[in-house]
Amino acid sequence: MLAYADIIVDISHEKLDRPFQYRIPEQLLDKLETGMCVAIPFGAGNKLIQGYVVGIGTECKFDPDRIKDIAGIVKNGVGMEHNSIALAAWIRRNYGSTMIQALKTVVPAKQSVKKLEHRTIVRNMTAEEITSLLGEALRKKQVAKARLLQELSAQESIPYEWITGKLGVSAQAVRGLEKTGVIKIVSTTSFRNPVHLENHAEKRKQLSPGQQEIADTVMKEYQEGHPGTYLIHGITGSGKTEVYMDIIERMVALGKQAIVLIPEIALTYQTLLRFYRRFGDRVSVMNSTLSPGEKYDQCERAKNGEIDVIIGPRSALFTPFPNLGVIVMDEEHEGSYKSESTPKYHARETAMEIARLSGASLVLGSATPSLEAYFRAQNGEYRLFTLTERLTGGRLPEVSVVDLRQELKEGNRSIFSRKLQSLLADRLDKGEQSILFLNRRGYAGFISCRACGEVMKCPHCDVSLSEHRDGRLRCHYCNYSEPKPVNCPKCGSKYISGFRAGTQQIEEKVKELFPGVRTLRMDGDTTKTKESYEQILSAFSNGEADVLIGTQMIVKGHDFPNVTLVGVLAADLSLGANDYRCAERTFQLLTQAVGRAGRGEKPGEAVIQTYQPEHYAVVHAAAQDFVGFYNEEILYREMAEYPPASHMLAVQIFAKNEQAGAGLADTLAGLVKQTPLLSAAGKKRPEVVLLGPSAATIGKINDIFRFVFYLKCAKYDKLVSIKDMLEEKIQGMQLKSELVQFDFDPMNTM
Repeated sequence: MLAYADIIVDISHEKLDRPFQYRIPEQLLDKLETGMCVAIPFGAGNKLIQGYVVGIGTECKFDPDRIKDIAGIVKNGVGMEHNSIALAAWIRRNYGSTMIQALKTVVPAKQSVKKLEHRTIVRNMTAEEITSLLGEALRKKQVAKARLLQELSAQESIPYEWITGKLGVSAQAVRGLEKTGVIKIVSTTSFRNPVHLENHAEKRKQLSPGQQEIADTVMKEYQEGHPGTYLIHGITGSGKTEVYMDIIERMVALGKQAIVLIPEIALTYQTLLRFYRRFGDRVSVMNSTLSPGEKYDQCERAKNGEIDVIIGPRSALFTPFPNLGVIVMDEEHEGSYKSESTPKYHARETAMEIARLSGASLVLGSATPSLEAYFRAQNGEYRLFTLTERLTGGRLPEVSVVDLRQELKEGNRSIFSRKLQSLLADRLDKGEQSILFLNRRGYAGFISCRACGEVMKCPHCDVSLSEHRDGRLRCHYCNYSEPKPVNCPKCGSKYISGFRAGTQQIEEKVKELFPGVRTLRMDGDTTKTKESYEQILSAFSNGEADVLIGTQMIVKGHDFPNVTLVGVLAADLSLGANDYRCAERTFQLLTQAVGRAGRGEKPGEAVIQTYQPEHYAVVHAAAQDFVGFYNEEILYREMAEYPPASHMLAVQIFAKNEQAGAGLADTLAGLVKQTPLLSAAGKKRPEVVLLGPSAATIGKINDIFRFVFYLKCAKYDKLVSIKDMLEEKIQGMQLKSELVQFDFDPMNTM
């Protein structure tokens, strides 16, 4: 009997975004399955390319004489289970992309790779002897050596890559310890497991009644066959992670597996340590720092049931667990859960679909839930739980809001308010640590002429250049740089200066105010390598600095017990963004920043410096009042018909030629205007509202012109139907270098 396979070819091109039918040769009839990766002859030259089988049947849909045979099954190709194909189809429809782009998104590993050698550092001494050496290293101020000995005192073996990378210990220091017999280096070739930690079990914490209720409810509904979606709104330090681990432990006891999503790679190490101490080597990671071989092996280990828990950012969601029981999404409000490349999926909605396909539970957690999640919880789509007490018994920090306008009136022209200066001095005297948070990067903001107002701009991007410490002006989008001009290129004036509010300048001012203070800086410029996150955080955690100065990344989930002061500088900078989410983002950032103080036994304080102390985002953040903020913000969203009260679709056009881009934007918007959805037809207003088209806020990046128009509608599926119509029309257009992308409920407006 003849059989045929529908195959999606491995080419990301809209015109080939459909299944091609191939005949299954006799020798493959009993071997070929849906989801397999196969080699097929393609095109007039019958060039062998790869594709994925998305369907098998006996009906021939074309002229049998034109049907070609499948050449064979790709030996090391990564196959896809039925759920992955269904998920890819869902992503393609709901977010807009080619099928092959969607398939590549849901397959985290593309191919198998040869096994690699792993080196592990193993201690040759007892924990007591290592502790004795640690004391000696600390007395001699051998900081890097002490970090390594500190880790070895807690666990017998550590992967070599983590020592030289995450802990920042040089290979020379490692060799020195090896020569003296303190450690030995063991090389092994085995099935890749990127996690090599000593299983140092920690004592389980007794869950509070509130925590126990959440875990019991999730498990009861799962075992009754009604897994749901749950939102845990817990203040900073309320023990959400303990709830996650209890649920996961009970799922594992049922033979189920768990995915734990975290928003940043920088949080992977400390999260992994906590889970590893509970679940041992049945835990692994999946993130962009893994080699292709390590990613492939984690997928194979997951399929084979060799791991129970996978931890990682957005991409870990697609780990192919055969018995998935629960997906946990920590800090669910974070914008990094939304993909910025096509398909522009959101991990929260995609996790819901994966949970539905797998019959799993979905647990979302945050101290500052996204408006989308809380809105759905209020409407009954999610089950809402609230944790209002800190597990340590400590209180939320005492928060002071300082009006910078008043400071200026009273003669204080410093970046730091008098209140913050006083508290910083107090913490330094006590040997306690402080964090200074600024939502900016670089040495200065824009550089402009004080005589004519000319702003120094990037010639390739429609943005201002920023002054850096080396005296050069840099673009933070394309990395273009040029020397700072002596005279204004427009009028010749020598009065050129910048709006100085960068992390580097803050670091300098702290050192001016407090000579001898030890500082660390963490921003986009100091964390360009994957090891830099852990090196900076580890150094601060080890007490190697008194003050940590940084941008958003320092306020996301980190736990430093000795931090008793947080200063938020220019809290309202993010309120000026051209984005309907700016108040929500400001509230979340301020609340998360304030929550870094007083997480240990010592009480914490926070100072929020602002030019808008009366703004509701600042007022509610200072009070740590999420519900108050939500009730006020949701009114604005409902009036303006912004998510989550309504849905939005951004149609984004990119073009090398400005006129071609503008013309395409007008054409596509014109097609939308012709649909019945935009006609009121006797109603008070149309179902869909069109905004634009117009040039994007940043109209050019890297010499590519950007245009956008927005559609707003209460019903998501109506926007999907418009996207489908536009995709169909675009396929029939002879586009030269123009590109169109779709972004549903965008996290950032263009």
